[in-house]
Amino acid sequence: MTPNIAFYAPLKSPRHETPSGDRTMARGVMNALSAIGTVDLVSELRSREGAGDAAVQANLIEQANGEVERLIDIGGWDAWVTYHNYYKAPDLIGPVVCTALNIPYHVIEASRASKRLNGPWAAFAQRAEAACDAAHVIYYFTEHDHFALNRDKPAEQSLVHLKPFLDQDDLPDPTVGKTAKALLAVGMFRHGDKLQSYTNLAAALHHVTTPDWTLAIVGDGTAEDAVRALFVPFGNKVSFLGKLPAEGVAQQMQKANVFVWPGVNEAFGMVYLEAQANGIPVVAEDRPGVRDVVGSASTLTPQDDAQAFAAAIDAAFTNSMDANAHRNFISNAHLRGSAVQTLRSTLAFKTGAT
Repeated sequence: MTPNIAFYAPLKSPRHETPSGDRTMARGVMNALSAIGTVDLVSELRSREGAGDAAVQANLIEQANGEVERLIDIGGWDAWVTYHNYYKAPDLIGPVVCTALNIPYHVIEASRASKRLNGPWAAFAQRAEAACDAAHVIYYFTEHDHFALNRDKPAEQSLVHLKPFLDQDDLPDPTVGKTAKALLAVGMFRHGDKLQSYTNLAAALHHVTTPDWTLAIVGDGTAEDAVRALFVPFGNKVSFLGKLPAEGVAQQMQKANVFVWPGVNEAFGMVYLEAQANGIPVVAEDRPGVRDVVGSASTLTPQDDAQAFAAAIDAAFTNSMDANAHRNFISNAHLRGSAVQTLRSTLAFKTGAT
């Protein structure tokens, strides 16, 4: 009998209108689970509260209680999987429903933040920790997350490494006819970490010695003026392509020689996987999460070191590129089939389900 799997993504529904790496990963997880059983997206309540407002958190908890009652009445699932649980967007629904229905509860990508148990996110942090404690299995993407999860896990809980993966079964066709000395960056124009990545990239470009390079930037957002200002000194060597659909990003990957993105505080970064799947070397900063999705054929540089980043770009231009090395890194462990194998072998189901 095919098992029925309840799926929930409290940070961002797979159906959310705004593209992001988190939405992409949520869709990928749903598709991987669909190879194992029938998957129901059981709620689209977005629990994210980014300002530390206790009143907003209380309102979201009240909304979640209504969802809990509705889902307990529906029932019929053999397992529950939540994607992404953390203190700003805790799973307020899954643990309670699973206890009432006596079904196994799983979390894919979770983080523990005990320092948040006091302060403006205290109520949400407590719920996020409780969800982690309730999980039969927690699947972690990065070694950075694994450390705290392992430190604080209940004795009976299993931790499983689910490597970040592209939501596809095969690699794209090999690229031919790349544009010479073409750099590509893909990232939203947001203040904070994204803007810092653009700042670091612009600083590095001042030290690149290879002549005639170009940079195409894919993205848009509220920090567009600040991002554009960073690249004014480079004139028409830098082009801004705006926000592109997935097909448009793929076309830019086909043209590029090197993917450049520092990755300041990225959880891991799906674009790194996409670039390597297209046989493109990556230049990124050596940061937790990023190092889990960048293969040894690419280059990680010290954090906030503009000259080292520039030297890596120059080296990527001059080294003979073995596209297969990057593509093999993805095909060996970072496609949907690998994720399906991991999930199939480790998911727990209600007694009697297969």
